[in-house]
Amino acid sequence: MKHILFLVSLLFIFSCENKKSSNERLIPDASGAINSVSIVAENDLWKGSVGEAIRSVLAKPIYGLPQDEPTFTMSQIPPSVFSGFVTKNRTVLKIETNKEKGIKIANNVYAKPQKVIVISGKRKQDIIDVVKENGDKIIETFRNMEIAERQRQMSKSIHSFTSIKEKLGLTIEFPSIYKIAKETDNFFWFRKDITTGHSHLMIYELPFEALKKNDSTVMQIIKIRDSIGKMYFKGRLDETVDADGNTINSFMVTEDAYTPFSGEIILDNKPAFETKGVWELTNDFMGGPFINYTIEDKINKRWIGVEGFIFAPSVEKRNYMLELEAIIKSIKID
Repeated sequence: MKHILFLVSLLFIFSCENKKSSNERLIPDASGAINSVSIVAENDLWKGSVGEAIRSVLAKPIYGLPQDEPTFTMSQIPPSVFSGFVTKNRTVLKIETNKEKGIKIANNVYAKPQKVIVISGKRKQDIIDVVKENGDKIIETFRNMEIAERQRQMSKSIHSFTSIKEKLGLTIEFPSIYKIAKETDNFFWFRKDITTGHSHLMIYELPFEALKKNDSTVMQIIKIRDSIGKMYFKGRLDETVDADGNTINSFMVTEDAYTPFSGEIILDNKPAFETKGVWELTNDFMGGPFINYTIEDKINKRWIGVEGFIFAPSVEKRNYMLELEAIIKSIKID
């Protein structure tokens, strides 16, 4: 009798495991373009004040780009047709009326990986209030999902530059399509050709005393990146002679007319300074956005600088910059 009960128990457990595995397989893979959000809302809400509130959050211009580009590209879907393949987008914002005012965030509801944010309210104004009060949370939730997705995509073909770990004691994941442009004992510069331009990544080490944490930290970071630009990133006209016989100096600097954004974050469990802005070449007409992270590595008594920047005239730059941010946020310091 004991043996029979034991066998029945095993069969029950096996059946539950199979059922669980079967259910997991039924959830389709998420899809959709990077930085796109599906908005599930009735047409009248989308065309009215509720839609305006949503657009004011999700379509606001990204700071740090030379031209205005929306944070996300949105596509509105009425609830009556929200079924089948249209439910598979990685990021979904649902608006539900005649329900208690609030916001809920769920994972893998219709596909995986997926983030579904549900905003509800009994009145239109309730929904508008929730959207505006939680704007930063909504953006952060969707951006983190997109960064994770870009990291997943890039992990399929990772570079093989072992010297980064050997020289700097860190790892960072970026696609093998990036080629080395410059390498020293404490500096790496990688480059990838993109549509009408190129994307760049640089990684470097600074002595601990090179940067002081005070009210001028951001300006110190700008000064350091400008000195690196002057040393390594020369323009096409650098060292040529103009019509008056003067030697031209052309190198990368931070554009003075565009005030850099700065903030403090945690990266690889370490405090870091985040700086976004626009770069340009002196005595030339090239420029573009950059994103810089300067990480405090107390254990090794140093700072690690990681920066991505692009030159891509006449094309949108949002997704290129997201890729660079995803690369930088993969960093692991020994």
